[in-house]
Amino acid sequence: MTRPLTSAERALATLRDLIMGGDLAPGARLGEVELAERLGVSRTPVREALSRLASEGLVELVPNRGARVATWTVAELEGVFDLRSVLEPQLTAHAVPNARPADVDALDDLARRMLAVGTPGPDQDLDALVPLNRAFHDRLVALAAHPALAAALAAAIHPPIVRRNFLTYDEESLRRSLAHHAEIVAALRAGDPEWARAVMTSHIANARAVMVRAARLQATDPATRTEETA
Repeated sequence: MTRPLTSAERALATLRDLIMGGDLAPGARLGEVELAERLGVSRTPVREALSRLASEGLVELVPNRGARVATWTVAELEGVFDLRSVLEPQLTAHAVPNARPADVDALDDLARRMLAVGTPGPDQDLDALVPLNRAFHDRLVALAAHPALAAALAAAIHPPIVRRNFLTYDEESLRRSLAHHAEIVAALRAGDPEWARAVMTSHIANARAVMVRAARLQATDPATRTEETA
């Protein structure tokens, strides 16, 4: 029998969903009193949840100013994508000779499902897209069978940034990203590691352009600067 969640666990799960879903925007203040009222719990489980989310990189605890949703500077984002642009194309190339037909078929299925739920329109479901995208990339990393590169990539990737990718994409950038997955599958099926490497390089460059542009706009937004310096 599954035990009921504690107040702190419920607060943690709810706040994580609100942040990952974009309901609590980057830089938003997280007042314990307001959150306790919103979640229907006392301040203690909220405080515990914020501490846990800070350890996950979703929340920043600022001395004498309380908590806020984590933000990333342009330089920090560029650093993340610098690492990804080196590591992921290399891992994708390593995956090609190890991919069996069943592996390629599974990746093809993921790419098609991502296209179905991610394509802009009335049926778009970004919440469904995120785990499919993660499964696709995780499978490539597993096929690469290169633990050192995989560990370095895991340290570089921040799930909130990946989730925010999809919230930030314009329609053209999102369609391009979805098409990259299908082309990576084609490269795997053709047994061409250099083709796969090139497509993943473009895939990361596309995400980088979207995220860095959004971060620069946020950095120059007067409303954001007021929030940061208040």
